[in-house]
Order: sequence, then structure tokens, then C-alpha cells
Amino acid sequence: METAEFLETLDREGRLLTAAAAEAGTDAKVPTCPEWQVGDLLRHTGAVHRWAASYVADGHTAPRPLGDAPDLDGAELVAWYRDSHRLLVDTLAAAPADVECWTFLPASSPSPLAFWTRRQAHETTVHRYDAEAARGGAASPIATDFAADGIDELLRGFHARSRSRVRTERPRVLRVRAADGDADAVWTVRLSAEPPVASRDGAGEAEAELTGPADRLYLALWNRVPVPSVTGDRSLAALWQERAGI
Repeated sequence: METAEFLETLDREGRLLTAAAAEAGTDAKVPTCPEWQVGDLLRHTGAVHRWAASYVADGHTAPRPLGDAPDLDGAELVAWYRDSHRLLVDTLAAAPADVECWTFLPASSPSPLAFWTRRQAHETTVHRYDAEAARGGAASPIATDFAADGIDELLRGFHARSRSRVRTERPRVLRVRAADGDADAVWTVRLSAEPPVASRDGAGEAEAELTGPADRLYLALWNRVPVPSVTGDRSLAALWQERAGI
């Protein structure tokens, strides 16, 4: 996907998140994040939006702490989130393609601008799903190619970092297959006492395979819904659910 496509997705998903949060109310429980109410979801996501925008706008080349969200609630908090999302989208849209700033995922994107646009598109989509779960009713769709990209970012980006807790005492192999009609996207994840190593292929034998439509598998790997289908050693799927939280 191109950076412009990620920006379009980020814009749309933030608007959907805002609408769902306003409809649910900031006191509503978020069933996909049991410790949160919608207000917590808005504070977190809005603070992340402003944090991300600051790197691109100011060219920060070192990590900075996440800022505090304001002590707001109700309609004022929804408006603050809306403004935070708008600030991020406008900042990314106005940034030069060669902007230099800090990023944090290995092998993720060709440039800092591409990285932040992609990362925030996925951040917002997952939390939009959370807001719609709190509201109730049907969730908005997630495009197949975008969901497959999000799986790739999670497996080859987030879980390639030293902080990943998905470890095994002995080497194990997990396969992840996003199956949508005739188009499969496949990853092989090699687990050990070190951070997972994921490759975009289906080479070799695997002890377990997680399979499903890309959109459901994307949400499952972010622990929002159950894995659609597990074959082989189900303990590897359980290991993911227990340890893969970001």
C-alpha cells in the first residue's frame, strides 16, 4: 500500500472512531479492552496521535514520552480526540516526503513519513474496532490488503523487537495464513528463547497454523477476536493469546 492510501485510511478510521465513541458515551465499557471505558480509549488514542504528530512536525530524532491527556470527559473529550486526530492527519498530509524523525519498528517502512502514516492507520483501525464494540452493532469493514499489511507489521515489526514476550523454551514454528478466496498471504514465525523471527513465506513444516480471512485474522492477532481456525498444536495459539499483548 502507498502512503497516500494509509493516510486516507487513517482519516476515515479516526472519523469512525469519533462517531462510535460519541454514540457509545465516554462511560461505556470497552469489551475488547476490559479494563477500559470509552473515555480511556479516547485519551490513549488521542495522546498517541499527538505524540506521533510531534515527531513528524518537529523532526525529533530521539524517543520522547507520551504526553498526558487532558482531564476531560463526555462531549469535551470526544471533541479533544477529534482535534487530536485532525492534527495528526493534517501534519502527515503537509509533511515533506523526506522528513527525518525517530521511528521504532524494524524493517517496517521505506521512510519516517511512511512509517508514521502506516503505524497510525493501524493504531486507529484497531481502536476504532474497540469503540464500535463499545457502541454495539456491526463493525465497519477492514479491507483485505490493509488487514494483510497490518498482520505483516505486527509479525515482522512489533514482534521482532526485544520486548516481545512471545518466547518458547525450545524452537517452535507457527504459520499464519490469511486466506481470502484465491489470494493467500502467508507468514512463517519461528519461535525460540529469542524474539520471534517472521518471514513472508510458507516454507517448511509448521507445528500449528492460524488461518482465516485477513480482516478476522488481523483482529485476532491483536487479541480482539478469537482466531478463526487453528490446526496442529493449539498450545501455540494459546501462547500467542497469553503473551502477544503490545
